[in-house]
Amino acid sequence: MRLLNFSAGVILLAAAGVASPATAGQLQGPRPVVVELFTSQGCSDCPAADRIVTELAKRKDVIALSLPITYWDMLGWKDTLATEANTNRQKSYARAMNRSGIYTPQIIIDGSFDVIGNQRDKVMAAVSNRAVEIAYDKPVNLTLAIASGRVEISIPASRGKVKPLATIWVMRTLSQANVNVQQGENRNHQLVYANVVRELHRAGEWTGEAMKLDLPLTLGKAKQDGVAVILQNHDYGQVLAAALIAVPSNDVVAVPR
Repeated sequence: MRLLNFSAGVILLAAAGVASPATAGQLQGPRPVVVELFTSQGCSDCPAADRIVTELAKRKDVIALSLPITYWDMLGWKDTLATEANTNRQKSYARAMNRSGIYTPQIIIDGSFDVIGNQRDKVMAAVSNRAVEIAYDKPVNLTLAIASGRVEISIPASRGKVKPLATIWVMRTLSQANVNVQQGENRNHQLVYANVVRELHRAGEWTGEAMKLDLPLTLGKAKQDGVAVILQNHDYGQVLAAALIAVPSNDVVAVPR
């Protein structure tokens, strides 16, 4: 595990009306557990965590996401997939969890707690335990639909008496990426990633009323072929709902990185 402490002198904080859309998030049981891995091509402890997330990404009961960060670029290799948005998300989790620093590889489970990302047994146990916990929750059946270069997010009205306040996070993802690292701690290694978060933004808030959002599939030039949406209590708290959808090939916009 590679740790960066806050006291190190660097500022660190932890489809309605559309014909035949592709859809996702039609839940038949408990919602999937959201696994977010903060990783870096410049960290020698991270490839094992990347492999674990690649394994988890194949499961239907898990939404596993890779979020490459930027702060280890100083170790001799600039991460080719890292974004400041991913780094800022990790810093924000650190603030929410009252942590004194951030580290890689870090896995956040369902916005609720973290585990060292390359410790497979602990990661799998944490995912299983969280799945048992949310099986007793009242599900929020968030759904996604894609067609004609747009993504529609549908959230039903809350069934509880207390109205929630939750943030809607939209992530444009790349289902698989292979990187040949030429310098730094992982020199001469080929790293494989699953569901890499290439774009990330806050799309709005859910206050318990039924709502729909219609958004463009892409905002920037990063290559992508999927969209993940996470409904999260008070910005960086517990996940309330989540869905991940693949973008049909006819809707993928071919742009250079």
